Amino acid sequence: MIRAFLAIELNEALRSALAVQQFLLPLPRKEPLENLHLTLVFLGEQPERKLEEVHEAIGALRLPALSLEMAGLGLFGGEKVRAVWSGVAPTPQLMRLQEKLETAVRRAGVETEHRRFVPHVTLGRFRPPGIEERMRIERAVASGSDFRAGPMEVNEFVLFESIRTAAGSRYEALARYPLG
Repeated sequence: MIRAFLAIELNEALRSALAVQQFLLPLPRKEPLENLHLTLVFLGEQPERKLEEVHEAIGALRLPALSLEMAGLGLFGGEKVRAVWSGVAPTPQLMRLQEKLETAVRRAGVETEHRRFVPHVTLGRFRPPGIEERMRIERAVASGSDFRAGPMEVNEFVLFESIRTAAGSRYEALARYPLG
């Protein structure tokens, strides 16, 4: 079984801008810069044969290139904050790309989560902190709410394998798909 997802890799300029935000935030655990990406569709654990079907389905798509920009910071987890993220401005082109990929993946027989797509890049993950730590994180995120970076031209998306290690996840590109 292979744990996989479809994503957009970020260029060095965006990664550098996000690294500054990570530095400014009191994050207990920062995502490594090489792991920063925009997940389009999470595939979960799949047999290799199923990923080949996904590869064929999405490889047949002809999708336009697009531009993306980072916009603001936020938190996932509600009262039990567990992740800090940078938002990605949801352009119609980005939303169509994600929708078409999710449809192709489902047609290939992979069930995906039925959640609304919230384009973001995860900056840090952690166990829910205590009240004081949570308040520090919330204040830092609020002060970065006007964060902007980009634009970045997106000319491809990637099928990644997520390999879990003791030090955290490591991502390897399995296939690249051009846009435009």
